[in-house]
Amino acid sequence: MNQPTASPEVSSTPTGALRRPDGRFRNVIPRQPMGLKKTLGLMRRMFFDKPKTTVPDRPLPLHALTRAELEAAPDASLWRLGHSTMLLKLDGRFWLTDPVFSEYASPFQFIGPKRFHAPPIAIEDLPPLAGVILSHDHYDHLDHASILRLKDRAQVFVTPLGVGDRLIGWGVDANKVRQLDWWQSTEAGGLRLTAGPARHFSGRTPRDEDTTLWVSWIIHARSADTTLNIFFSGDTGYHAGFKEVGERYGPFDVTLIENGAYNTDWPEVHMQPEETLQAHLDVRGRWLVPIHNGTFDLAFHPWYEPFERIAALAHTQGVELATPMMGERLSLAQPQAGGAWWRQAMPAHSAP
Repeated sequence: MNQPTASPEVSSTPTGALRRPDGRFRNVIPRQPMGLKKTLGLMRRMFFDKPKTTVPDRPLPLHALTRAELEAAPDASLWRLGHSTMLLKLDGRFWLTDPVFSEYASPFQFIGPKRFHAPPIAIEDLPPLAGVILSHDHYDHLDHASILRLKDRAQVFVTPLGVGDRLIGWGVDANKVRQLDWWQSTEAGGLRLTAGPARHFSGRTPRDEDTTLWVSWIIHARSADTTLNIFFSGDTGYHAGFKEVGERYGPFDVTLIENGAYNTDWPEVHMQPEETLQAHLDVRGRWLVPIHNGTFDLAFHPWYEPFERIAALAHTQGVELATPMMGERLSLAQPQAGGAWWRQAMPAHSAP
């Protein structure tokens, strides 16, 4: 097995990700094997017993974007393009997180989780990119076709250990790739990017599970006009590392935290909405933007449930919540709550 290679342009602290004797990465608290019986049962439910409410029965509202609109937007802007794909404009430069523009989050573009909505803008219509920030290598976060279309449009690709090797194998210029371990940092395009811990797993085939790392990201942007601290969770179950991130790097102006594709059968790798809110509090966030929802059918809950649950929890606990519609601009310097856009596409019997 080839060992992931760290990039030379990064600084680090002594504590990094954990590895098993075979070199594969593991969580601080190792995941418990699901077992063959439970795995087969979940596969049967996924293919033959999915509730109809996991997929919208009408088009989702969406704001289509143009390059001219993006270029005219003020600094410290963010647009949700879908799932965990975020476009950020910081100090005049554009960044993408976990870009997935394909119709399916799958190795095959005819089967698997299918998009609920088109991307608000095509890759070819985006302005030039300062960089792409990747959290891990699962298909709903690392899309081969999108990377091929981005490899000549982005100046740098910042990834966890091992994920950068995948990109290089796909034809991305090795000089553009920076691979980080937990707690390592790099500077690029006016940002300081630090890889934080996460509680998840990796792999794109049964044979390569956990051979690449999974991370969260601490994004520190400084310009002449403003300083911003942003936390991007990637995919994760709830873990004690959130508090350590808050102690080391908080507070955060905005947190982008997963809130979707949860289930009691996989609590170690995805969070319930209550845990999403707690993670936001742990890292000492001000505004919470719930992500990892509204684009793909990856669990058994109604597609709109993550929005409803996190909105109710945030209201009860007095947390500032921003829920921009796909393609709607969010100011990172002065966030706005946004409307409950998802209710426009909810079944009539489910709407409040």
